[in-house]
Amino acid sequence: EVVRLDQRPFQLADPGGPSLERKGAHPCSSPGGHPPTQAPSSWGSAFLSSHPQSRPCPHPLDLAILRHQRFRKLFDLSTPVLLWGGLFTPELWDNLRQQKGPYGWQGLSHQTIASTLSLLNSSENERLFAASGGPSPDCIRCAVVGNGGILNGSRQGLQIDAHDYVFRLNGAVIKGFEQDVGTKTSFYGFTVNTMKNSLISYQNLGFTSVPQGQDLRYIFIPSSIRDYLMLRSAILGVSVPEGPDKGDRPHTYFGPEASASKFKLLHPEFISYLTKRFLKSKLINTNFGDLYMPSTGALMLLTALHTCDQVSAYGFITKNYQKYSDHYFERVKKPLIFYANHDLPLEAILWRDLHKAGILWLYQR
Repeated sequence: EVVRLDQRPFQLADPGGPSLERKGAHPCSSPGGHPPTQAPSSWGSAFLSSHPQSRPCPHPLDLAILRHQRFRKLFDLSTPVLLWGGLFTPELWDNLRQQKGPYGWQGLSHQTIASTLSLLNSSENERLFAASGGPSPDCIRCAVVGNGGILNGSRQGLQIDAHDYVFRLNGAVIKGFEQDVGTKTSFYGFTVNTMKNSLISYQNLGFTSVPQGQDLRYIFIPSSIRDYLMLRSAILGVSVPEGPDKGDRPHTYFGPEASASKFKLLHPEFISYLTKRFLKSKLINTNFGDLYMPSTGALMLLTALHTCDQVSAYGFITKNYQKYSDHYFERVKKPLIFYANHDLPLEAILWRDLHKAGILWLYQR
Protein backbone atom coordinates (compact mmCIF):
# COMPACT_ATOMS: atom_id res chain seq x y z
CA GLU A 1 0.00 0.00 0.00
CA VAL A 2 1.28 3.47 -0.88
CA VAL A 3 2.13 5.56 2.19
CA ARG A 4 -0.24 8.33 3.25
CA LEU A 5 1.22 11.79 3.73
CA ASP A 6 0.35 14.58 6.15
CA GLN A 7 -3.32 15.38 5.51
CA ARG A 8 -3.29 18.95 6.80
CA PRO A 9 -4.87 21.38 4.31
CA PHE A 10 -2.39 23.24 2.15
CA GLN A 11 -2.66 26.89 1.19
CA LEU A 12 -2.25 28.26 -2.32
CA ALA A 13 -0.37 31.48 -1.74
CA ASP A 14 -0.53 34.19 -4.38
CA PRO A 15 2.53 33.66 -6.59
CA GLY A 16 2.80 37.32 -7.44
CA GLY A 17 3.97 38.57 -10.81
CA PRO A 18 1.89 39.57 -13.82
CA SER A 19 -1.32 37.71 -14.53
CA LEU A 20 -2.85 37.29 -17.97
CA GLU A 21 -6.16 36.13 -16.53
CA ARG A 22 -9.25 38.09 -17.49
CA LYS A 23 -12.82 37.66 -16.38
CA GLY A 24 -15.27 36.59 -19.03
CA ALA A 25 -16.78 33.68 -20.91
CA HIS A 26 -15.18 30.30 -21.35
CA PRO A 27 -14.18 29.52 -24.95
CA CYS A 28 -16.88 26.85 -25.00
CA SER A 29 -19.66 29.18 -23.91
CA SER A 30 -22.85 29.13 -25.92
CA PRO A 31 -25.90 31.37 -25.62
CA GLY A 32 -28.08 30.27 -22.76
CA GLY A 33 -25.42 27.86 -21.52
CA HIS A 34 -23.84 27.60 -18.11
CA PRO A 35 -20.49 29.40 -18.44
CA PRO A 36 -17.88 28.41 -15.88
CA THR A 37 -16.15 31.01 -13.76
CA GLN A 38 -13.02 33.04 -14.30
CA ALA A 39 -12.17 32.37 -17.95
CA PRO A 40 -10.06 34.77 -19.98
CA SER A 41 -12.45 36.71 -22.22
CA SER A 42 -9.75 36.84 -24.89
CA TRP A 43 -10.34 33.15 -25.46
CA GLY A 44 -13.57 34.11 -27.16
CA SER A 45 -17.16 32.96 -26.83
CA ALA A 46 -17.87 31.64 -30.30
CA PHE A 47 -16.56 28.15 -29.68
CA LEU A 48 -19.61 26.44 -31.14
CA SER A 49 -20.16 28.80 -34.03
CA SER A 50 -18.22 27.13 -36.82
CA HIS A 51 -16.26 24.13 -38.00
CA PRO A 52 -12.83 23.71 -36.39
CA GLN A 53 -11.06 24.23 -39.72
CA SER A 54 -12.59 27.67 -40.20
CA ARG A 55 -11.96 29.25 -36.80
CA PRO A 56 -8.53 30.39 -35.64
CA CYS A 57 -7.58 30.30 -31.99
CA PRO A 58 -8.42 33.60 -30.31
CA HIS A 59 -6.01 32.70 -27.50
CA PRO A 60 -3.48 30.01 -28.53
CA LEU A 61 -1.53 28.65 -25.61
CA ASP A 62 1.83 28.88 -27.38
CA LEU A 63 1.50 32.67 -27.52
CA ALA A 64 0.49 32.76 -23.86
CA ILE A 65 3.63 30.76 -23.06
CA LEU A 66 5.83 33.22 -24.96
CA ARG A 67 4.32 36.12 -23.02
CA HIS A 68 5.07 34.58 -19.63
CA GLN A 69 8.62 34.84 -18.30
CA ARG A 70 8.54 31.74 -16.10
CA PHE A 71 6.70 29.36 -18.40
CA ARG A 72 8.62 30.49 -21.47
CA LYS A 73 11.69 28.91 -19.84
CA LEU A 74 9.89 25.72 -18.78
CA PHE A 75 8.02 24.75 -21.95
CA ASP A 76 9.85 23.05 -24.81
CA LEU A 77 7.12 22.30 -27.34
CA SER A 78 9.62 20.49 -29.57
CA THR A 79 9.98 17.66 -27.03
CA PRO A 80 8.67 14.38 -28.53
CA VAL A 81 5.49 13.44 -26.67
CA LEU A 82 5.00 9.92 -28.01
CA LEU A 83 7.37 7.00 -28.43
CA TRP A 84 7.00 4.82 -31.51
CA GLY A 85 9.11 2.41 -33.52
CA GLY A 86 10.77 5.06 -35.63
CA LEU A 87 12.43 6.58 -32.56
CA PHE A 88 13.88 3.34 -31.19
CA THR A 89 17.64 3.44 -31.70
CA PRO A 90 20.66 1.88 -29.95
CA GLU A 91 21.40 5.30 -28.50
CA LEU A 92 17.91 5.60 -27.02
CA TRP A 93 18.18 2.11 -25.53
CA ASP A 94 21.54 2.95 -23.95
CA ASN A 95 20.15 6.16 -22.47
CA LEU A 96 16.87 4.82 -21.12
CA ARG A 97 18.08 1.50 -19.76
CA GLN A 98 19.85 3.53 -17.06
CA GLN A 99 16.57 5.11 -15.87
CA LYS A 100 13.82 3.52 -13.80
CA GLY A 101 10.22 3.52 -15.00
CA PRO A 102 8.33 5.61 -15.94
CA TYR A 103 11.43 7.55 -17.02
CA GLY A 104 13.22 4.66 -18.69
CA TRP A 105 13.76 0.93 -19.06
CA GLN A 106 15.99 -0.09 -16.17
CA GLY A 107 15.52 -3.79 -15.52
CA LEU A 108 13.48 -4.37 -18.69
CA SER A 109 14.67 -6.61 -21.48
CA HIS A 110 15.69 -5.24 -24.86
CA GLN A 111 13.48 -7.87 -26.49
CA THR A 112 10.37 -6.68 -24.63
CA ILE A 113 10.91 -3.05 -25.57
CA ALA A 114 11.99 -3.72 -29.15
CA SER A 115 9.15 -6.14 -29.89
CA THR A 116 6.58 -3.70 -28.52
CA LEU A 117 7.88 -0.61 -30.30
CA SER A 118 8.22 -2.48 -33.61
CA LEU A 119 4.42 -2.76 -33.62
CA LEU A 120 4.01 1.02 -33.25
CA ASN A 121 5.13 1.70 -36.79
CA SER A 122 2.58 4.03 -38.38
CA SER A 123 1.92 7.75 -38.45
CA GLU A 124 -1.02 7.09 -36.09
CA ASN A 125 1.48 6.04 -33.42
CA GLU A 126 3.82 8.94 -34.14
CA ARG A 127 1.40 11.75 -33.38
CA LEU A 128 -1.56 12.25 -31.11
CA PHE A 129 -3.97 13.61 -33.71
CA ALA A 130 -4.36 11.56 -36.87
CA ALA A 131 -3.92 13.26 -40.21
CA SER A 132 -7.34 13.65 -41.80
CA GLY A 133 -6.12 14.11 -45.35
CA GLY A 134 -7.65 17.58 -45.46
CA PRO A 135 -6.34 20.90 -44.19
CA SER A 136 -5.24 20.95 -40.56
CA PRO A 137 -7.62 22.65 -38.11
CA ASP A 138 -6.61 26.21 -37.30
CA CYS A 139 -7.31 25.57 -33.64
CA ILE A 140 -7.38 22.25 -31.83
CA ARG A 141 -9.39 22.70 -28.63
CA CYS A 142 -9.03 20.03 -25.97
CA ALA A 143 -10.79 19.28 -22.70
CA VAL A 144 -9.01 17.14 -20.12
CA VAL A 145 -11.47 15.66 -17.64
CA GLY A 146 -10.13 14.58 -14.27
CA ASN A 147 -12.28 12.73 -11.78
CA GLY A 148 -12.40 15.31 -8.97
CA GLY A 149 -15.54 15.79 -6.89
CA ILE A 150 -15.80 19.42 -8.00
CA LEU A 151 -17.55 18.10 -11.14
CA ASN A 152 -20.50 16.65 -9.22
CA GLY A 153 -23.38 19.02 -9.94
CA SER A 154 -21.23 21.19 -12.20
CA ARG A 155 -23.40 20.79 -15.32
CA GLN A 156 -20.32 21.11 -17.52
CA GLY A 157 -21.17 18.20 -19.82
CA LEU A 158 -22.15 20.25 -22.87
CA GLN A 159 -19.14 22.51 -22.46
CA ILE A 160 -16.82 19.51 -22.28
CA ASP A 161 -18.33 17.79 -25.31
CA ALA A 162 -18.03 21.00 -27.36
CA HIS A 163 -14.26 20.61 -27.52
CA ASP A 164 -12.61 19.00 -30.54
CA TYR A 165 -11.00 16.33 -28.37
CA VAL A 166 -11.80 15.09 -24.86
CA PHE A 167 -9.25 13.31 -22.68
CA ARG A 168 -10.41 11.07 -19.82
CA LEU A 169 -8.48 8.86 -17.42
CA ASN A 170 -8.61 6.04 -14.88
CA GLY A 171 -12.12 5.62 -13.37
CA ALA A 172 -13.95 7.77 -15.92
CA VAL A 173 -17.58 7.10 -14.96
CA ILE A 174 -19.97 8.62 -17.50
CA LYS A 175 -23.35 6.90 -17.11
CA GLY A 176 -25.52 8.90 -14.75
CA PHE A 177 -23.18 11.91 -14.84
CA GLU A 178 -23.60 13.00 -18.45
CA GLN A 179 -24.79 16.50 -17.49
CA ASP A 180 -21.68 17.04 -15.38
CA VAL A 181 -18.93 15.35 -17.39
CA GLY A 182 -20.32 14.88 -20.91
CA THR A 183 -20.25 11.75 -23.04
CA LYS A 184 -17.49 12.35 -25.58
CA THR A 185 -14.18 10.51 -25.19
CA SER A 186 -11.35 10.91 -27.70
CA PHE A 187 -8.46 9.68 -25.55
CA TYR A 188 -8.31 7.49 -22.45
CA GLY A 189 -5.07 7.74 -20.47
CA PHE A 190 -3.84 5.20 -17.92
CA THR A 191 -1.19 2.85 -16.65
CA VAL A 192 -2.20 -0.79 -16.54
CA ASN A 193 -2.03 -0.53 -12.76
CA THR A 194 -4.36 2.49 -12.52
CA MET A 195 -6.76 1.05 -15.11
CA LYS A 196 -7.14 -2.28 -13.31
CA ASN A 197 -7.28 -0.68 -9.87
CA SER A 198 -10.05 1.63 -11.12
CA LEU A 199 -12.04 -1.29 -12.50
CA ILE A 200 -11.83 -2.99 -9.11
CA SER A 201 -12.24 0.00 -6.79
CA TYR A 202 -15.00 1.81 -8.67
CA GLN A 203 -16.99 -1.09 -10.10
CA ASN A 204 -19.81 -0.55 -7.62
CA LEU A 205 -19.81 3.16 -8.46
CA GLY A 206 -20.37 2.62 -12.17
CA PHE A 207 -16.92 2.08 -13.68
CA THR A 208 -17.50 -1.38 -15.10
CA SER A 209 -15.47 -1.10 -18.30
CA VAL A 210 -12.82 1.03 -19.95
CA PRO A 211 -14.26 3.52 -22.49
CA GLN A 212 -14.48 1.98 -25.96
CA GLY A 213 -15.34 3.33 -29.38
CA GLN A 214 -14.27 3.26 -33.01
CA ASP A 215 -12.69 6.72 -32.88
CA LEU A 216 -11.33 6.44 -29.34
CA ARG A 217 -7.57 6.18 -28.81
CA TYR A 218 -5.70 4.81 -25.79
CA ILE A 219 -2.68 6.52 -24.25
CA PHE A 220 -0.42 4.14 -22.36
CA ILE A 221 1.74 5.63 -19.61
CA PRO A 222 4.75 3.27 -19.43
CA SER A 223 5.27 3.03 -15.67
CA SER A 224 6.49 -0.59 -15.70
CA ILE A 225 6.92 -3.70 -17.84
CA ARG A 226 3.19 -4.35 -17.40
CA ASP A 227 2.38 -1.51 -19.78
CA TYR A 228 4.68 -2.73 -22.54
CA LEU A 229 3.40 -6.31 -22.23
CA MET A 230 -0.25 -5.24 -22.27
CA LEU A 231 0.31 -2.91 -25.22
CA ARG A 232 2.11 -5.55 -27.27
CA SER A 233 -0.52 -8.18 -26.48
CA ALA A 234 -3.35 -5.77 -27.35
CA ILE A 235 -1.89 -5.07 -30.79
CA LEU A 236 -1.20 -8.76 -31.48
CA GLY A 237 -4.62 -9.82 -30.19
CA VAL A 238 -3.19 -12.36 -27.76
CA SER A 239 -3.30 -12.90 -24.01
CA VAL A 240 -0.62 -11.28 -21.85
CA PRO A 241 2.16 -13.90 -21.71
CA GLU A 242 3.81 -13.12 -18.37
CA GLY A 243 3.91 -10.93 -15.31
CA PRO A 244 1.12 -9.82 -12.93
CA ASP A 245 -1.36 -9.61 -15.82
CA LYS A 246 -0.55 -13.04 -17.27
CA GLY A 247 -3.59 -14.48 -19.01
CA ASP A 248 -5.40 -11.14 -19.36
CA ARG A 249 -7.14 -10.73 -22.71
CA PRO A 250 -6.63 -7.10 -23.78
CA HIS A 251 -9.71 -7.06 -26.02
CA THR A 252 -11.85 -7.24 -22.88
CA TYR A 253 -10.47 -3.80 -22.00
CA PHE A 254 -10.02 -2.14 -25.39
CA GLY A 255 -12.60 -3.84 -27.59
CA PRO A 256 -12.36 -6.53 -30.27
CA GLU A 257 -11.43 -4.11 -33.06
CA ALA A 258 -8.26 -2.90 -31.32
CA SER A 259 -5.32 -2.50 -33.71
CA ALA A 260 -1.99 -0.67 -33.52
CA SER A 261 -3.59 2.54 -34.78
CA LYS A 262 -5.68 2.79 -31.60
CA PHE A 263 -2.70 2.99 -29.25
CA LYS A 264 -0.34 5.78 -28.23
CA LEU A 265 2.63 5.45 -25.87
CA LEU A 266 3.99 8.38 -23.87
CA HIS A 267 7.73 8.79 -24.35
CA PRO A 268 9.67 8.10 -21.13
CA GLU A 269 11.86 11.12 -21.89
CA PHE A 270 8.73 13.26 -22.15
CA ILE A 271 7.62 12.07 -18.70
CA SER A 272 11.10 12.84 -17.37
CA TYR A 273 11.03 16.33 -18.91
CA LEU A 274 7.60 17.03 -17.38
CA THR A 275 8.75 15.85 -13.96
CA LYS A 276 12.00 17.80 -13.93
CA ARG A 277 10.57 21.05 -15.27
CA PHE A 278 7.01 21.21 -13.98
CA LEU A 279 6.54 18.75 -11.12
CA LYS A 280 9.91 18.34 -9.42
CA SER A 281 8.50 17.37 -6.04
CA LYS A 282 10.39 17.45 -2.76
CA LEU A 283 9.20 13.85 -2.39
CA ILE A 284 11.91 12.85 -4.86
CA ASN A 285 14.56 13.46 -2.20
CA THR A 286 12.78 11.45 0.51
CA ASN A 287 12.39 7.77 1.27
CA PHE A 288 9.42 7.84 -1.14
CA GLY A 289 11.50 9.04 -4.09
CA ASP A 290 11.24 5.76 -5.99
CA LEU A 291 7.45 5.80 -5.62
CA TYR A 292 6.92 9.33 -6.89
CA MET A 293 5.68 10.22 -10.35
CA PRO A 294 3.18 12.80 -11.64
CA SER A 295 -0.43 11.66 -11.40
CA THR A 296 -2.23 10.21 -14.41
CA GLY A 297 -4.32 13.37 -14.60
CA ALA A 298 -1.23 15.57 -14.55
CA LEU A 299 0.39 13.59 -17.35
CA MET A 300 -2.75 13.79 -19.50
CA LEU A 301 -3.17 17.52 -18.90
CA LEU A 302 0.48 18.26 -19.68
CA THR A 303 0.25 16.04 -22.77
CA ALA A 304 -2.67 18.15 -23.99
CA LEU A 305 -0.71 21.33 -23.27
CA HIS A 306 2.06 20.09 -25.57
CA THR A 307 -0.21 18.98 -28.43
CA CYS A 308 -3.39 21.11 -28.46
CA ASP A 309 -3.81 24.79 -29.29
CA GLN A 310 -6.19 25.50 -26.43
CA VAL A 311 -6.79 23.44 -23.29
CA SER A 312 -9.53 23.38 -20.66
CA ALA A 313 -9.12 21.36 -17.45
CA TYR A 314 -12.10 19.95 -15.57
CA GLY A 315 -12.13 17.95 -12.35
CA PHE A 316 -8.62 18.88 -11.25
CA ILE A 317 -7.57 19.88 -7.75
CA THR A 318 -8.26 23.50 -6.76
CA LYS A 319 -7.62 25.52 -3.61
CA ASN A 320 -11.07 24.68 -2.17
CA TYR A 321 -10.73 20.94 -2.75
CA GLN A 322 -11.94 20.20 0.78
CA LYS A 323 -15.47 21.28 -0.18
CA TYR A 324 -15.78 18.34 -2.54
CA SER A 325 -15.55 14.59 -2.47
CA ASP A 326 -12.45 12.84 -3.79
CA HIS A 327 -14.32 11.76 -6.96
CA TYR A 328 -17.44 13.14 -8.66
CA PHE A 329 -19.10 9.72 -8.85
CA GLU A 330 -19.02 8.91 -5.13
CA ARG A 331 -22.42 8.66 -3.45
CA VAL A 332 -21.06 9.63 -0.04
CA LYS A 333 -18.52 12.42 0.35
CA LYS A 334 -15.00 11.10 0.84
CA PRO A 335 -12.03 13.35 1.60
CA LEU A 336 -9.15 13.63 -0.82
CA ILE A 337 -6.20 11.75 0.67
CA PHE A 338 -2.60 12.53 -0.23
CA TYR A 339 -0.29 9.59 -0.87
CA ALA A 340 3.46 9.50 -1.38
CA ASN A 341 3.35 8.43 -5.03
CA HIS A 342 1.98 11.82 -6.18
CA ASP A 343 2.33 15.44 -5.07
CA LEU A 344 -1.19 16.81 -5.52
CA PRO A 345 -0.50 20.11 -3.69
CA LEU A 346 2.33 20.80 -6.14
CA GLU A 347 0.04 19.93 -9.05
CA ALA A 348 -2.64 22.27 -7.67
CA ILE A 349 -0.15 25.14 -7.65
CA LEU A 350 0.87 24.39 -11.23
CA TRP A 351 -2.73 24.34 -12.51
CA ARG A 352 -3.48 27.60 -10.70
CA ASP A 353 -0.41 29.30 -12.17
CA LEU A 354 -1.06 28.04 -15.70
CA HIS A 355 -4.65 29.30 -15.42
CA LYS A 356 -3.51 32.72 -14.21
CA ALA A 357 -1.04 32.87 -17.10
CA GLY A 358 -3.82 32.15 -19.61
CA ILE A 359 -2.05 28.98 -20.81
CA LEU A 360 -4.93 26.75 -19.77
CA TRP A 361 -8.42 27.30 -18.42
CA LEU A 362 -9.15 25.57 -15.10
CA TYR A 363 -12.73 24.87 -14.03
CA GLN A 364 -13.27 26.33 -10.56
CA ARG A 365 -16.25 27.16 -8.42
